[in-house]
Amino acid sequence: MNARNCRKCGKLFNYVSGPPICMACREALEEKFHEVKSYIQDHRNATIPEVSEECDVSTNQIQQWLREERLQLGEGSGITLFCENCGASIMTGRFCEKCKNSMADRLNSSIHKPEAPKPQPKKDSRDNPKMRFLG
Repeated sequence: MNARNCRKCGKLFNYVSGPPICMACREALEEKFHEVKSYIQDHRNATIPEVSEECDVSTNQIQQWLREERLQLGEGSGITLFCENCGASIMTGRFCEKCKNSMADRLNSSIHKPEAPKPQPKKDSRDNPKMRFLG
């Protein structure tokens, strides 16, 4: 059993995976996520500080949801995200589609793919005479 203290409330809980927060805090965070998502849908021009203030959620948490691609910005949103690689404007995540594709291509090319074994022709015993002794 892997027991830890919740990062938010301090209660002891059985840690399985993910962020080290208890189920009660995880459910409360999920409710806040839905509140933020609803607010952004209703107020398309809202900025991150405005959403943070109205929904009582930290700006870091909102940015994390955007990087995790749980939230997506609409056209004309007051929130601007930039690709961490090239600096292009993006709607969600960490990288633009061009950079994602480029990274995937580089990863695929760096992985050594085994070649299929070449079939070897069958050897005919008449082609390679050997001396045999019968005993």
